[in-house]
Amino acid sequence: MSSKERPTLGGTRIKTRKRNIAAPLDPAAFADAVVQIYLDNAGDLELIAKSIESSDLNFSRYGDTFFEVVFTGGRTQPGTTKPDEGERHPYSVLESEPRREVIIPSVIYIQKILRRRPFLIKNLENVMRRFLQSLELFEENERKKLAIFTALAFSQKLSGLPPETVFQPMLKDNLVGKGLVLSFITEFFKEYLIDNSLDDLISILKRGKVEDNLLDFFPAAKRTEESFSEHFTKEGLVSLVEYNEKKIFEVKLKDMKSALTTQITEETDISEVIETVKQRVKDAKLPDVEVVRILWDVIMDAVQWSGKNQQQNANAALRQVKTWAQLLNAFCTNGKLELELIYKVQMQCYEDAKLMKLFSEIVRSLYDQDVLAEDTILHWFRKGTNPKGRQTFVKALEPFVKWLEEAEEEE
Repeated sequence: MSSKERPTLGGTRIKTRKRNIAAPLDPAAFADAVVQIYLDNAGDLELIAKSIESSDLNFSRYGDTFFEVVFTGGRTQPGTTKPDEGERHPYSVLESEPRREVIIPSVIYIQKILRRRPFLIKNLENVMRRFLQSLELFEENERKKLAIFTALAFSQKLSGLPPETVFQPMLKDNLVGKGLVLSFITEFFKEYLIDNSLDDLISILKRGKVEDNLLDFFPAAKRTEESFSEHFTKEGLVSLVEYNEKKIFEVKLKDMKSALTTQITEETDISEVIETVKQRVKDAKLPDVEVVRILWDVIMDAVQWSGKNQQQNANAALRQVKTWAQLLNAFCTNGKLELELIYKVQMQCYEDAKLMKLFSEIVRSLYDQDVLAEDTILHWFRKGTNPKGRQTFVKALEPFVKWLEEAEEEE
């Protein structure tokens, strides 16, 4: 044995260290192979799906490239939407006509692919995010096709596609400022609402975290309620306009209620509170009926209730009514509003066990403080239309009404 040779035990195998040998990245070859499948099947998506399913292409590595081929017909240059070198096919989403019946087969086709390879949803997100962040690089007709595809993807509940993938990437100042986002989202809304309800759309907007910021889709110079209403009414989306107006109205009510709650809790001077209400009503254009409802809610919410002690609760409620009667009187300026206040008292007494036996006393107190007129009380007693607890409250109010009627006869 040579001195340079190392002795070994007979029959043993010398193990060499294993190394992971990575296959070279070749998205171009992958793209060409997918394009060839399209061409071999002449754009028949059913046959293409079957061919892809039986292929041994590395989708886990080239998922983004696959969806580039689906949308644009071939590979795109890294980080852009521009076509790269290589084979292309004419059956892509962006080469189709901008009509739902033409584009929906592509949505269904992608759905089939995702069912077999659910991991590809992340690649679909990546490609859609890149395209939507680059709307200015597409022609107007291509943006419309993308909007239709996106709406149909949500309408068909494309596996796992999160709304934030669609809405958030578009909210770039340059895209919004050019009006591209508004144009896209308008087409999206119109297309989606063909098959779905407004509630479905609002649900998607909530999940996309844009439901409270719909004006962000408008260029800064047009970011007003009036522009919103004008634009979407012109586009035939009246239900969306009505929803937005209702939401804005609710926000204004909430803001006013919050401001008044603070003032009443801090026992701000009544004259100052009255001025606050007047200014809020003017700025928000709130209906008088809503103002009366809010005032009653805020006044009663500020009562310091005393557990189960009925007498103390009754005293606290009546004391609160007397304290803030001037505020109510300032805005119950006609019989209709006075009647609305009685209905509001009726509902609260019906729904709150603490107040169930206080209805007649509250009405009497409001009469004594000149908030409710005799005619209004008699009208409610004789012709009131709200059935909630009415029988009980009418009976409780009978002695007071009898007294009013006798006083009326004496006069």
